[in-house]
Amino acid sequence: MLIGLQPRGIFLANKIVRHLQEIGYKNISYGKLDITFYRDDIRKELHIANQTDISFSIEDKKVILIDDVLYTGRTIRAALDALLAFGRPQKVELCVLIDRRFSRQLPIQPDYYGKAIDSVISQKVKVDWEKEEVILF
Repeated sequence: MLIGLQPRGIFLANKIVRHLQEIGYKNISYGKLDITFYRDDIRKELHIANQTDISFSIEDKKVILIDDVLYTGRTIRAALDALLAFGRPQKVELCVLIDRRFSRQLPIQPDYYGKAIDSVISQKVKVDWEKEEVILF
């Protein structure tokens, strides 16, 4: 079961699903999860909700959450909370394109990542999906 996190994680998730289909995997359970109202910073600013689309049961299944950048871990914590509204998975793993190491506020680590970046808090990491590049500034 693959679940892309709205809004930016679905870009990576879509690419992964497309690649898996190209190499022969046809029956992939793929969903999209909006975590807007599970975030702990919702009170600071107005957030616009995205669409959740999980049309399959995750009960007792292995689920891989997919996001673009892992930074503090708070987005993933919110995703775990939101995921439980759909059942209790057997196991949850995390796949990210960029792992910003040494910046966690919560004990969350990726199981799969494309690249690890050592950055300071004042730096930003942006994934430009149109140009397919990662910008550190």
